[in-house]
This record gives sequence, structure tokens and C-alpha cells, in this order.
Amino acid sequence: MLKADYVHYPLNFKRPSGTSRGVLTEKDSWFIRLWDDKEPEIIGIGECSIIKGLSPDDREGYEEKLQELCDQIGDYWYYLEGGLREWPSIYFGLETAFLDFKAKGSKILFPSDFSNGTDKIPINGLIWMGDPVFMKEQIEQKLETGFDCIKMKIGAIDFKEELRLLESIRKDFDKDKIELRVDANGAFSPDSALEKLKALAQFDLHSIEQPIKQGQVKEMADLCANTPLPIALDEELIGVYDTPAKAELLDEIAPQYIILKPSLVGGIKGSQEWIDLANDRNIPWWITSALESNIGLNAIAQWTYTLNNPMPQGLGTGQLYTNNIASPLIIDNGFLKYDNQLNWDKI
Repeated sequence: MLKADYVHYPLNFKRPSGTSRGVLTEKDSWFIRLWDDKEPEIIGIGECSIIKGLSPDDREGYEEKLQELCDQIGDYWYYLEGGLREWPSIYFGLETAFLDFKAKGSKILFPSDFSNGTDKIPINGLIWMGDPVFMKEQIEQKLETGFDCIKMKIGAIDFKEELRLLESIRKDFDKDKIELRVDANGAFSPDSALEKLKALAQFDLHSIEQPIKQGQVKEMADLCANTPLPIALDEELIGVYDTPAKAELLDEIAPQYIILKPSLVGGIKGSQEWIDLANDRNIPWWITSALESNIGLNAIAQWTYTLNNPMPQGLGTGQLYTNNIASPLIIDNGFLKYDNQLNWDKI
């Protein structure tokens, strides 16, 4: 008989990490564990992870829903087929726990050249918001460790200071040497966004994520139609569950890119729906983790590798925490790699 439980595992940041929505010092995560009475030593583990103020299932009743799922795990098909539609992070935890259970708890969810350690995934180096000195230190550290794609969060400090930081990078590295992405996390107002995009475009940026807050569909469509800088939808995809609604959103906004965070958009299944719709419309995409521990990151990275997307992905968050789960995932010269010489910690 199938059994399940969960454990709360708060993740502690090594240092406060700033976004336009505030500063993060801790992040809530829970691990779902699945096993069969006949072989209780084989445990499949999946991560349910939320970001305060962003995840659509960051609301009352979260642990009650986890307990309900564990109590009724015999009805897992109901939960996988729609019973967790409005709990995307729990869905992601359940679907990946099942994949791990089927893999005998090996954490090799998608066997590939990535999971056997012979290939790796290009990733962007993430620069967190902070004072200009701290941001410059991060940029220099990423460049020194071999990243050729950098993503910088903007929108929290003075905009002119952010422009100066981008200018300082471009003085030494043109777009052929360093790909620059910026993420505004919805920080710009619709009235000022276009002028700010024009100011940013002079630095040959690859793209800007979510320049204005989600839910302003007409304004975002106008921006995407007139922008001098490619726009990537991120938060805009959150909370859109039905396939027809997803298609309508892409058709109305017509973005230059979309970005998929499985924990926020309905797991691997929900992300694949977005990918299929985007491919039909010739909209490029890439995958990003949502600050999960190495448990969630491992599942996302292994799946991402199977998609054969050559763009740098947003999968480099494993080094943020003081209490992350030790794993074979390492960052190697701007790539995420699975090092089979390293072992997983037990949970």
C-alpha cells in the first residue's frame, strides 16, 4: 500500500537577497515522501516550495492541503489529474516525488547525459539587488567564475545607478562576450515603462523580464508591440491554469519570450503545456527554478536537459542557502553539472 508524509524544511539565505518585492531571508519548503509498505526503504521525494507574495498557493490552508494529500495518497490520480490545479507547488512536489519513487529513490528522474555526468546545462549567473557596491561585487564574481550570461535584478535601487552598473559591464564586455538579461519583477509603472526600456536598450540587453506588474494585459501587449528591448513574461503566467486561457494570453500579449517556473505554473505538466503553446506561436522560452533547494532544482534541471533548449537556463540557485541539501549538482564555469562522484544527503 502506498504511503506518504511531508516534512517542513525552511531554507535560510546566506545573506539577505533583494528583489523589487522586498528582501528574502528565509524561504518555506516542504518535502513530500512516498513509499510502499512492502519496500519502506525505497522513498520518493519531491519538493513543494513557495515564494512569499508571489506563489499563487501562498495562502492559508497550505499544510492542510499537504496533509490531505498524504492522508489520501491512494487517490493520487485525482490529484495528478486536476485535484491540485490551484496548488501548483504541491502538484510539482507530488509529480516529482512519483518520478523519484518510480526511480527507486535514486533521484535520477530523467536519465540522460546530464544525469550521468557527461553533459551539462548552460545557466545564467544571477545578480541580486542591493547597494551598488554589493551588486558590482556579484557581477565581478560571476565573470571571474566563467559565466557568459548574467541576469541582473533591477527596480529596487535608483534607476540611474542601475544604468551605470550596466554601462560599466558593457565598457569591458560587449554583447558577443557577455549576454545580459535584466529582471524587473514588475517594478515599472505602465506610464514610465517604455522610456525605461529605451534607456536600457542602449546596453544591448538580451531581454527584460516582466517590466510591469502582472494582470495589466492591454498595457503589456502595448509594451511588447512597441518595445526596443525583447520582453519575457514571467509572473504574467502565474495563476493561468486552463489551456484555452493560456493560448488567449499569449495571443493577446504576443511576448518576445516566456519564462517557466514549474513550481509556479503547475509543475512539469503545466510547464509543458506553456511550451507547446509557445512553440506553436514561435515564441522562444527558457526554464527557471524558483529558489528551490537542490531537491527541486535537480528535478527541474534533469527535465530541462531533455528539452534540448540551447539557451542559458535559470538554474543556478543552489548556492544561496546555508542549509541546502548536499547533492551532486555543481556549478562549473557557467554550467550546471551533475557530478556522480558526489552523494545526496538523506532527508
